[in-house]
Amino acid sequence: MKNTNIIIVGVGGQGILLTSKILGYLALDMGENVKVSEVHGMSQRGGSVITHVRIGEDVHSPLVDPGEADFVMSFEKLEALRAEYFLKPGGVLISNTQEILPMPVIMGNTAYPKQNPANEKTVLLDALKLAEDAGSGRAVNIVLLGVLARFLDWPKEKWESAIAACVPQKTLETNLKAFRAGLAE
Repeated sequence: MKNTNIIIVGVGGQGILLTSKILGYLALDMGENVKVSEVHGMSQRGGSVITHVRIGEDVHSPLVDPGEADFVMSFEKLEALRAEYFLKPGGVLISNTQEILPMPVIMGNTAYPKQNPANEKTVLLDALKLAEDAGSGRAVNIVLLGVLARFLDWPKEKWESAIAACVPQKTLETNLKAFRAGLAE
């Protein structure tokens, strides 16, 4: 695989770290070099979380520079707006349409932005509904992995194997349904 840079963003508790773990596991299983960097920030209080995933033959640093991401995958719409600057020209933004109000909005100090991401290649979807339909609203991250899988040239079976290796066994069937829903979307 050519070098691929992926930024994953969301709000604490949405499964950002699990998603990067699945991608790292999958890349290693496919024989790729992979580097993952996590920034937890205020994640335990519902704050922004970002992970950088770099995959390919020539990957030396775990961090993706602004303007160099092939993909930004966002679990929440405002986080997509905040991370758009990471995309390179022609990069793909995959975003859940869910809005989770940050504390300044809850306190009435500011308004939630009304605009959608402006990237030319954007996939916006209600991943929360697809996850709920699959059996759990907590599987938004796996729905979005399914969308990402449409853009990466790895067999579906390898994706599902990586998911199976990283999620609790009791949630596997729901997660596989969520992945397939994102893949089909």
